[in-house]
Amino acid sequence: MTDHDMTDLDALKHSLIEAGQVLEFLGHGDMTRGHISARVPGIPGHFIMKSHSIGFDEITMDNILTFDLEGEVVDGTARPHSERFIHSEIYRARPDVNCVIHSHPMHTVAFSNTGQKMLALSQGGAIFKDALPVFTDTIDLVRGKDTGAAVARCLGPHQAVLMRSHGISMAASGTAACVVLCVSLEEACQVQLVTTASGHDGWEFPDSDILALRDKLTRPDQFEVNFDYLVRKMRMALGRAA
Repeated sequence: MTDHDMTDLDALKHSLIEAGQVLEFLGHGDMTRGHISARVPGIPGHFIMKSHSIGFDEITMDNILTFDLEGEVVDGTARPHSERFIHSEIYRARPDVNCVIHSHPMHTVAFSNTGQKMLALSQGGAIFKDALPVFTDTIDLVRGKDTGAAVARCLGPHQAVLMRSHGISMAASGTAACVVLCVSLEEACQVQLVTTASGHDGWEFPDSDILALRDKLTRPDQFEVNFDYLVRKMRMALGRAA
């Protein structure tokens, strides 16, 4: 299929495949437990999502399913992921969100257990300072609408919610933004864990500086530029053709 022949839905599936490959390459995969979805263009009540029993790097055009906001499959034959309700309930609550990622990156999971507030100790930290709620209802899988709705409520207007001892749910305007934000958060958690372990004294730059940096780092063009870089980096390392 050429780019000219690709439909909007095909292009969205292709972006989901690339996003999954990047997440796995950067260590955000946890066997088959992570998942990613995207809202279908022109049909806000539908979203596509990685199926059950596959890793981030195993997503293909054929094993992507389409769901409605009840979590019911409306297209595709693969096994649906049991935690699809994280996605359906965030999409229900947040019409501004077009991509959701749930993953278990090591430093993010570790940070979720510390009770620390995210500080602007790095550029990634500046993005999430005062904007990183923690979901503590359960460590278990989110396999029902009620629990999915609780995750969405905890997320609120933010882009990320830590799920204590479990992982992260990230919500963004598109796949590029969602992946880059996941990477930024994992790096911010790693920096803060190392810094606080070394006896950090709590010093930060002024809020005005932090907010100005956040605005620069979260521009749509920055998400696209950095996602494209991550795709190139992955392909070069794995020897894949562009």
